[in-house]
Amino acid sequence: MRQTANVIRGMGVYRDGQLVGEQEYRNVAGEIPGDAQRLRRQLEQLYADACAQPGQFVWIGLFEPSRSELSLVQDVFVLPELQVEDAANHRQRPKVELVDGGALVILKILSYYESTSDVETGQISIFLGEHFVITVRFGPLGEVTSIRERLEAHPELLAHGPTSVAHAIMDATVDGYLSVAEEVNRDIEQLEESVFSPARTSDAEAIYRVKRENLEMRRAVNPLVAVAHSLVRGEVRGIPEALKPFFRDLGDHVLRVADQAEANDQLLMTLLMAATSRQDLQQNADMRRISAWVAIAAVPTMIAGIYGMNFDSMPELHWRYGYLLILTIMAGVCLSMYRAFRRSGWL
Repeated sequence: MRQTANVIRGMGVYRDGQLVGEQEYRNVAGEIPGDAQRLRRQLEQLYADACAQPGQFVWIGLFEPSRSELSLVQDVFVLPELQVEDAANHRQRPKVELVDGGALVILKILSYYESTSDVETGQISIFLGEHFVITVRFGPLGEVTSIRERLEAHPELLAHGPTSVAHAIMDATVDGYLSVAEEVNRDIEQLEESVFSPARTSDAEAIYRVKRENLEMRRAVNPLVAVAHSLVRGEVRGIPEALKPFFRDLGDHVLRVADQAEANDQLLMTLLMAATSRQDLQQNADMRRISAWVAIAAVPTMIAGIYGMNFDSMPELHWRYGYLLILTIMAGVCLSMYRAFRRSGWL
């Protein structure tokens, strides 16, 4: 088992929106050793303290735990086996599962990196119970310390229990979706300018890269659309009345990002078709230009080839000005063909 300090990123019991045993929570990373039995006793004591009074709950944050570490938490908090398996899979599809007395929320965390124009993906799972909330995070994204501190600064929200924690994490995650959507929109605007600019460009690869970014966003948001509709209509059970407007706003944001991702995908497909069509037109223009110059060059080549066959009886072969006449004919025909090709747009 790895050192628990690398796994547990936060732990504490809350009552009426206030942290209980603050010193124990603040020093957890440095004080709890990598001893499984001692950790089990610690968790059991925290859970017992949380269950001692109504309105109390324990909040534990785990970072990239192993399967054995998750099993330990599962035993203490009696988590469903299938839900733990889903949380342990960092490639799990986003979803929201409601069960009697609890819920599981799995979200993808997105972040846009300006330096590389890439969208990085992480994952966070939230186990909710009457007296506990457990977060399991995979990947470098989605640090919940700032969310914890923000909630602790608003005890009136934290007093609503684990549901308020779930909302805060989901809200921060969806805000990340909105930020990524804005960055993808900027990339698309730049592609539009490039595709329809007078300059000759090759944009297919850049369009495909942005399409991949948008695909990451769609994979994160689309599985949540059905839940978002339920949140907007207020049909999700177990949400305190005071938090329903917040969840309704959260659902609206998810639907907005989903619509934006769908519109972006259609626009990128249109841009890809336009870029491909423009490239085909550019290639056709190049072929016409090459064909025109080949046709012009064929005239002097043909005449020079005929006169290079060394026949005795050829027009103006022995005339003093025959050479000058043939050159004049070559130049005149080539000039006429050049002007004709220019008028037709081939040159």
